[in-house]
Amino acid sequence: MKIVVDENIPCAVEMLSPLGEVQLLPGRAIDASAVRDADMLLVRSVTRVDAALVSGSRLRFVGTATAGVDHVDVAALAARGIQFVSAPGSNAESVVDYVISVLAVAFPGEAGLASRRVGVIGCGEVGSRLLRRLRAFGLECQPCDPFRTDIAGNGPLEAALACDVVSLHVPLTQDGEHPTWHLLEERRLTRLREDVLLINTARGPVVDNAALLACLRRRPMMRAVLDVWEPEPEYDPQLLARCLIGTPHIAGYAADGKRRGAMDIIRAALAFCSPGTGVQGSESLGLREGVAGVLPDGSGRWQRAVLAAYDVRADDARLRASLVAEPSLRAAAFDRLRKDYPERREFSAWTCAEDLGPELARQLRALGFSGPPPGRRY
Repeated sequence: MKIVVDENIPCAVEMLSPLGEVQLLPGRAIDASAVRDADMLLVRSVTRVDAALVSGSRLRFVGTATAGVDHVDVAALAARGIQFVSAPGSNAESVVDYVISVLAVAFPGEAGLASRRVGVIGCGEVGSRLLRRLRAFGLECQPCDPFRTDIAGNGPLEAALACDVVSLHVPLTQDGEHPTWHLLEERRLTRLREDVLLINTARGPVVDNAALLACLRRRPMMRAVLDVWEPEPEYDPQLLARCLIGTPHIAGYAADGKRRGAMDIIRAALAFCSPGTGVQGSESLGLREGVAGVLPDGSGRWQRAVLAAYDVRADDARLRASLVAEPSLRAAAFDRLRKDYPERREFSAWTCAEDLGPELARQLRALGFSGPPPGRRY
């Protein structure tokens, strides 16, 4: 058996080599010739899996270690009898951490986010968790998701777009009753608040990037944070220059989320080949523990603790440092940043110090940090 795997999927060689040959390839290098003699294919979001890729192959199983599946033609796989699995929710906590790190950068003062309203557009795995954390923190949020009638306070898109912060968490779709391709186009962008903070961690084309650049040029108080781009990886350096934060599609790249997504599809691959086969979860994968003991005397703000655990500005700096004029080299550098991404842990892997003070401890627990272990001080 031959298994082709995106090189950015951890644990694949160790877990799948008992089944046969495991070939690691860069995601963008996986083409029809690479999978022609493969039985299984494991990818991430950069590989387009469609009829052109799988036709003529002997593939029987395809898995993507991502929540989004807009890069996969699911119908084309089903028509050929190829089993398909994804990893919904696997990196949701990581993306929420990213958004909270952005908020810590964007609102650093004592007042911080006080009196700010956050519009959460898309309340699937990521949006619903962000909503839950921000509400527990004490923020007023305006969710918008036409498919989630169970979400408290769910309202129209216009209500979410009127908020101080607008965070996008929708899948990329171009048809149906609620398509999201260019959901924020010129008309909607111009209706945002003059000082809005717009965050896109969904997919690049959810926002018309050309219209966004024009809008940022006209409105100096508007701030944008982009982890995803249109197109990708050949993003517009002029747009990056106008962004408060720009990163190379790594919001979901915490080690926990990547391993969780990998394990989801590896389990499915093993079960496909040998029903009933078990595999250990991410707790057995050797992730080091972190300790958020950065404010042992409670003498700081929640922003300091968040940025000590994960400072999104470091990812922004790496992308800006990689910027070159030649588009093909820029694209290669973008992919290299993803491949060589440093280990980062989710907030839940960090333990709060015992003596932070009750209010700061409450805030950090609401934002996703673990409470102090009984009888232990840092």
